[in-house]
Amino acid sequence: MSTDVNQQFHDQRTAARAAYGSVRSADGTWTGAGFDAYEVIGRDGLDTTLGEAALYSSTPAWHGLGNVIPGGTDSIEDVLRLGGIGFEVEKRNVRYSFMGEGETDPSLRTAADYFVTVRTDTGAPLGVVGGKYTPIQNRDLFTFLQDLVNDHGVIWESAGALRDGKRVFVTMRLPESVRIDAEGINDEIVPFIAMLNGHDGRSPAQALVTPWRVVCANTERFSIRDAHSTWKVRHTASALDRIAEARRTLGLSVEYYREWAAEETLLAQTEIAMRDFEQLVTGLWPLKDDAPVRTVNAAARRREQLSAMYRAESERLGRTAYAAERVVTDYLDHVAPRRPGKTMTEEIARATALLEGADDEIKNTAHRKLMTLVRR
Repeated sequence: MSTDVNQQFHDQRTAARAAYGSVRSADGTWTGAGFDAYEVIGRDGLDTTLGEAALYSSTPAWHGLGNVIPGGTDSIEDVLRLGGIGFEVEKRNVRYSFMGEGETDPSLRTAADYFVTVRTDTGAPLGVVGGKYTPIQNRDLFTFLQDLVNDHGVIWESAGALRDGKRVFVTMRLPESVRIDAEGINDEIVPFIAMLNGHDGRSPAQALVTPWRVVCANTERFSIRDAHSTWKVRHTASALDRIAEARRTLGLSVEYYREWAAEETLLAQTEIAMRDFEQLVTGLWPLKDDAPVRTVNAAARRREQLSAMYRAESERLGRTAYAAERVVTDYLDHVAPRRPGKTMTEEIARATALLEGADDEIKNTAHRKLMTLVRR
């Protein structure tokens, strides 16, 4: 059995869109009350500066956008073009208008040691940076990843730009996957290496090993959240020359994956009673003694829903700690009620919570508590 979080995300969004009657119009936007907040949350969606979504992918993305080459390609030129990231970035002086007291005409001044990063294809400003900042060009991300894995025949999984080109991503697949409980449920996890780069001066470039193939702002967020190892570098002239350092850091990534898979295997091999699962739920969502009736009733509904989900998941994975962890995660991501703001639907609120990692601490706590059942 293979667990591809990318395919799961694709299937869930597609099903939700059909259920809620969402429809894509000719201009590429969506209407309807579905889960389409996953496609674009405000300004953080795929770049459309050049008239179409800036995305290349080896696999059709859940949102249906971008240019797909089934199975992928090793041509950097094709990926740069299809991903809409063939532009370079330059630094230009920051100038401002100033009119002093008693003056009638403003004068144009240059700000010392401040620069604007600019797209060379459109001239659009991307951010304001200092004098020591050196742009990392999009093309250089590909060379860095090739050198990192010492393979210049890499098949590229995805590449593209977000927020009008302010952020760029490139993803490749690691040649080795890991398995959870090979003799039992045999759940295969496929890791990717993603290279993320910002041209706005607000974030470092970073390479990370993650189960996510980046194809939009949401999966970029997930890739960072779920990364098993990360290497960050500031924008300097020699930034991407530090291959040895990056390789030492990310070279442990397969081992990290193995250690993580080992823990998940222990959970998959640990049978737990229904009362253990109920105690887990109670511990994750504790009730105060003086909790109002409304809160008590809501907690009871949550326990019933989670227990039903656990019984259903146990049919596939057995009554195990692994099944319990999957249920808690699925409940938080897709079932737990969300209180929308004035301009949100509940599903947009759910998507926003997932983007911002609002439930990460609960998920981590659930994992720690379940691991104590393994060790007792």
